[in-house]
Amino acid sequence: MVLLTRKIEFAASHRYDNPNLSPEENRRVFGKCNNPHGHGHNYTLEVTVAGEPDPVTGMVLDLKDLKELLEREVLQRMDHRNLNVEVPELAGKIPTCENIALVIWNLLEPKLGGGKLHRVRLYESADLFADCYRAAASNGHAPAAEEAR
Repeated sequence: MVLLTRKIEFAASHRYDNPNLSPEENRRVFGKCNNPHGHGHNYTLEVTVAGEPDPVTGMVLDLKDLKELLEREVLQRMDHRNLNVEVPELAGKIPTCENIALVIWNLLEPKLGGGKLHRVRLYESADLFADCYRAAASNGHAPAAEEAR
């Protein structure tokens, strides 16, 4: 088995706000991430696909197809967007790094043309990222999000 990773970058804004909490509780729990005007990040996304190289092409999957999938499912949907307002898949969710990574997993996994989605890693900054791994998805549950802070 080979693990193949493609990296893309996008910029987006968001706000952490739980409608079930009071404004004071939201400010206490989320701090500056609860800014009413939101705040932005330059995200880096790494998508890892697992599989055996095709004996004819030597590829796990066509990288052009993966690039087009990421363009269509992630960049067109999230780049230069307000994640709270403009991304329907995040409606009703707090757009944390973990939740965004899970949404990206769910967007990509059923549409991947070759190999199997192994990992989605989303960097919110150089020192903060969330990982979703394929192992949890095989139990019939959504993939596990792991966060490194």
